[in-house]
Amino acid sequence: MELIFSLLQQLSVYLVIAYLLSKTPLFMPLTMLSGRFSQRLACYVVFSLFCILGTYFGLAIENAIANTRAIGAVLGGLLGGPFVGFAVGLTGGIHRYSMGGFTDLACAISTTSEGLLGGLVHLYYMRRGLVGRIFNPLLALCVLIVAEVMQMSIILIVAQPFDKALTLVQTIALPMIIANSVEAAMFMSIIQDRKAIYEKYSASFSSKALKIAERTIGILSSGFNEKNTQKIAQVIYEETGVGAVSITDRDKILAFIGIGDDHHLPGTLISSMHTKYAIEHGELIFADGYEVAYQCSIKKHCKLEVTLIIPLLDSENKVLGTIKLYEPKQKLFSTLNRSLGEGLAKLLSNQILSGRYLEQQTLLTQAELRLLQAQVNPHFLFNALNTISAVIRRDPDKARLLIQHLSQFFRRNLKHNIESVTIQEELNHINAYLEIELARFSDRLTVNIKVDSQLLTQTMPTFTLQPLVENAIKHGTSTLLENGVIDVMGYLEGDIVILKVIDNAGTYCSSDEDCLNKQKSQTGLGLQIVDKRLKNCFGESYGLSMLCEAGISTISEIRFPYNSEIK
Repeated sequence: MELIFSLLQQLSVYLVIAYLLSKTPLFMPLTMLSGRFSQRLACYVVFSLFCILGTYFGLAIENAIANTRAIGAVLGGLLGGPFVGFAVGLTGGIHRYSMGGFTDLACAISTTSEGLLGGLVHLYYMRRGLVGRIFNPLLALCVLIVAEVMQMSIILIVAQPFDKALTLVQTIALPMIIANSVEAAMFMSIIQDRKAIYEKYSASFSSKALKIAERTIGILSSGFNEKNTQKIAQVIYEETGVGAVSITDRDKILAFIGIGDDHHLPGTLISSMHTKYAIEHGELIFADGYEVAYQCSIKKHCKLEVTLIIPLLDSENKVLGTIKLYEPKQKLFSTLNRSLGEGLAKLLSNQILSGRYLEQQTLLTQAELRLLQAQVNPHFLFNALNTISAVIRRDPDKARLLIQHLSQFFRRNLKHNIESVTIQEELNHINAYLEIELARFSDRLTVNIKVDSQLLTQTMPTFTLQPLVENAIKHGTSTLLENGVIDVMGYLEGDIVILKVIDNAGTYCSSDEDCLNKQKSQTGLGLQIVDKRLKNCFGESYGLSMLCEAGISTISEIRFPYNSEIK
């Protein structure tokens, strides 16, 4: 009984060390069975130290040691797996062997075996998907009992003389089984509790972060300005429960919500030295009022006396501004909100960059549209003026009508700064264009337009069909000696809108061998832009395809979903 109490006293020291260790970052990998090298290394280091400490804390009995070494070996195996358990046990066993005594070899063998036993139990539960059970204190208690029985058996088999080994086992077996198994269960309980705290912390962090992300998504897509940042600050203030939230650019306050909003006004120039330092150096600043002094730079008696300042960074780590979380001095700044603040900074930085990207995409789309118009207008205007010049002498009334159509065409072009039009509006634009071209080619060109009436109100990207008709005339029917025919068709195929422009020239491809019944990529700049705009609006599976049968026909086909919104 006296030996049991002595071992339990050692247990108290052992558990105090375990508890203090649980407060360090080294303890975190012990709570996660990731199988990564870093996690296994942490298990090996921690439990090898406990193996060695268990030997040093042991009680010398008849040239042997009653100890708690088995705890480190078994827990190392349980949490690290067979390889780690074997390594921990071997390390602890070699250390015990170096200290001598008639049980040195037996203890070295048993300690290695105990580590391997814990690893095999780990492997058993991992393969059956019962990971959570490994952290059960009752499991640790049972495995330690088996391990200690195994150790006593090895001592009886290996240690010599046998009589002395038997006496030792009779003396230390029950105390070591009781003390070590209880201690292992309590040690695992500390790990289990710490694991629960980590999981609760992570769940709380993830829940808040996801909710903030959900509520703020898309707000900054229209710009990093006072209006949008005010909305963002309001969401963060409501979800985190901090004293106040502020968002700044590099020069001034853009938004402020919470305590002190009577003097931290949007538009106010940044005067805080901490904020200026964070912007200049791109570093997080935590001014708690104690280790790092903090005093509101705007109002002397401001209640806010603790602040966390996190820079907002672009893709090149240049500071765009800051997000600042505040608390009154009497309220502690939680670690959760500190970590959440850093995550929010990354979230907002990405949203700002996303908004700028979308803005650049819009500008690029508009530039492409202008390029498409500029590519058509000069060429068409030149041909139209020549046609009108030829017609005006023999038929002034028709020339006057052509001028009206030309005026209508360019008026529609000037209005094409909008992103989308209906198919009916696009057909009106084509008709104005075709009236000029039909007058130019006289009886050598026939155009047939047949579009299902249900599609006339369907929206599509502006300036899409006209370039295809212009391409069919300019590079198709105008090269024919015989009459040219262009068919413009539109119909539904399931829930897909199909628009086709077909000419009877078949000059889009160079030979039957290359192009007969094969799709060819859009080599012309105008066609490339049309295809790209359709894909940007509806997705990569839609767009423009060209099918050519040399000398017979060229088919320009547009496909996009029916009743879909343009992105």
